[in-house]
Amino acid sequence: MHADPESPSCKEETQLLPDEWLKVKTVPGNGNLSPGVYYPTGSKRLVDARPHVQPSPTETIPSRSHRHGVTRRTRRRAILKNGECNILKSRISQRRLKFLQDMFTTLVDAQWRWTLLVFTLSFILSWLGFALIWWLIAFTHGDLEPEHLPGNQEANNWKPCVFNIFDFTSCFLFSIETQHTIGYGSRTTTEECPEAIFIMCLQSIVGVMIQAFMVGIVFAKMTRPKHRTQTLLFSKYAVVCQRDGELCLMFRVGDLRKSHIIGASVRAQLIRSRRTKEGEVLSHYQTELELNADGCDSNLFFIWPITMVHRINRESPFYGVSAADVLQERFEIVVILEGTIESTGQTTQARSSYTTSEIMWGHRFVPLVMYNRERQGYEVDYSKFDETTQVDTPLCSAKELDEFYGSQADRRSIGYIGVGSPLSGDVIYRTSLNSQGEPSSPILNISDRLVADAIRRASLTNRPAAVKYPPDYFDGPPEQSSSSSEDEKQKKKKDSKRNIDKV
Repeated sequence: MHADPESPSCKEETQLLPDEWLKVKTVPGNGNLSPGVYYPTGSKRLVDARPHVQPSPTETIPSRSHRHGVTRRTRRRAILKNGECNILKSRISQRRLKFLQDMFTTLVDAQWRWTLLVFTLSFILSWLGFALIWWLIAFTHGDLEPEHLPGNQEANNWKPCVFNIFDFTSCFLFSIETQHTIGYGSRTTTEECPEAIFIMCLQSIVGVMIQAFMVGIVFAKMTRPKHRTQTLLFSKYAVVCQRDGELCLMFRVGDLRKSHIIGASVRAQLIRSRRTKEGEVLSHYQTELELNADGCDSNLFFIWPITMVHRINRESPFYGVSAADVLQERFEIVVILEGTIESTGQTTQARSSYTTSEIMWGHRFVPLVMYNRERQGYEVDYSKFDETTQVDTPLCSAKELDEFYGSQADRRSIGYIGVGSPLSGDVIYRTSLNSQGEPSSPILNISDRLVADAIRRASLTNRPAAVKYPPDYFDGPPEQSSSSSEDEKQKKKKDSKRNIDKV
């Protein structure tokens, strides 16, 4: 077993599976043998023989496991359980400039404190900027001289650019009134200064643009489809069990709101390392997993929680993965739910992931939808959303399970005893024929060996002795039955009577 550099306990290698798990045993279930279901031979809980070491506060405590004596490996996630991408980007050239070029998206994606700060500063700075411009207009025109102040304007017959302007504070208040069209009536522009008329028009336009821009950012931030994902649930664990004779990887998705997700679809991708034929190592190779739900494809009629199923067959990347391999391998399953929000019409995407420590082999989800007669409707018990129950499941891979059962024809083949051989001797099988039409060689796969073993065991039980025939009994000429001989005698009698009547 190789050391895992990402595991906190890489220096303390442990045996992932005890020897008893590797022993193939069949156990009776409901009075019948269940081939392919393996269990440990001992009933006692396996105890680690290493000296007990008190873990440090910073050491990662392994999660609970459904198998005894098993130590799971940990893996850092690419997608967190809440759907956030655990990606850190560094060493980006001209990062600030590129983000400022897309200011709207940057502010929408930013945290609320930064958005509100930009919202406030955009108005305050615009007020101050135009207040300075109004002050410069009044100063250059001479409206701020003592003899030209509002109290002395009538006596000196002075017409200012803006009435009732005393200082910079008056200019700041007039800037706010102009930008937001408040219009208290005490400060107004005159026809004396054309530049004042132009600045008044420009500030009105800029004020509307700033207000529309910032209101759009706040509205887009509040109505982001990302918030809808808070009510879309994924099960905490993924399970592996048998369904219709096949090993299946399953997880559950649910929606808490009454407004449904229209056109919901679920995708799953496997992220693990892969080596190419040229020797190149692809450390984060993504493979699409085929999903279905209740006999349908990944497009859901999403009215209640649904269990998504990935059948582990020949096309699955998990075809050769067993329960022991899940503990040793390092991979991550990313699940994605996409759809349109019924109330807003926006497209949303919810994400989650499952690592090897969150795959429960030999478990099945419990039902959580039932009909409530009192309330006259189907009731969903979300307290059972993550609840599972243990079921009999093979610990081998799907590939080994197929080899164990063999093909469908081999599973239905019937063994019979060869002529002239005892029951405990050679056994001939009626299996599928080869290309020449001749029966294939005996004991081709494991299922034939099971049939041979069952017949040999049956030969050891007490049963009535078989009827013995002489060696040449079947070599003699075939005898006619008694019924056919009587019919011929009656026919001869009728022929003789006819001949007598003719004479």
